[in-house]
Amino acid sequence: MTDSNLLVQTRDARGVVTLCMNDAARFNALGDEMLAALRAALAAIAQDASVRVVVLAAEGRAFCAGHNLKDMAAHPDRAWYQDLFNRCSQVMMAIQKLPVPVIARVQGMATAAGCQLVAQCDLAVASSDASFATSGIQYGLFCATPSVPLVRNMPIKQAMEMLLTGEFISAEQALAQGLVNRVAVPEQLDAELEQLVAAIVSKPAAAVRMGKALVYQQRELGIEAAYQVASQCMASNMMDGNAQEGAQAFAQKRKPVWS
Repeated sequence: MTDSNLLVQTRDARGVVTLCMNDAARFNALGDEMLAALRAALAAIAQDASVRVVVLAAEGRAFCAGHNLKDMAAHPDRAWYQDLFNRCSQVMMAIQKLPVPVIARVQGMATAAGCQLVAQCDLAVASSDASFATSGIQYGLFCATPSVPLVRNMPIKQAMEMLLTGEFISAEQALAQGLVNRVAVPEQLDAELEQLVAAIVSKPAAAVRMGKALVYQQRELGIEAAYQVASQCMASNMMDGNAQEGAQAFAQKRKPVWS
């Protein structure tokens, strides 16, 4: 497959971009071509100020099965492994650094680095048929890189159970433990996703962009430093015209009119 076939990109009039992994035969595994396609698409979106939301979706039974163990077994070389995991980590960080929210649309199984991909997205909506596992430990490989966003999504004991056992959790368990935001029956998955998308695009773009960046920045800081950067963010946000309009609308008891 070419990169354009592996990752199908669509866009609606609101600036909602959908990136759909389209390698169902290989369970949308994060091989060289898929990682390159994702990285290129995310880099282009980062430069497009008209994009409001990105949806990461997939075709087939699996959302993403992570790395291809057959490929990994065929390259018993430390430098090859280091390059693979570095490139995957770069894709994950590109999702976090993207100035707009990224929502995972999880229609099926998400394992190992595929589960990592769900955890790395800002939000996730899952089908009730979806399931999640950091299954590397089943094959002698602790899911170290998937653990990074996993422990930032879930309580530590629940994350450790997934990482140490490799056992699957259901969509409902993922919801209860903080890995996903919403769960819907398969027929209602897109409607549930649209509710979340619509709620975001109805808000001023500048506030959403500023807010996403702030959340990840302050999360890694001590509380005093976090309050400092959050205070600076709010002061800057209030200088935006839409924030001024929101304050005026509140004072005048009317709905704001965003520019």
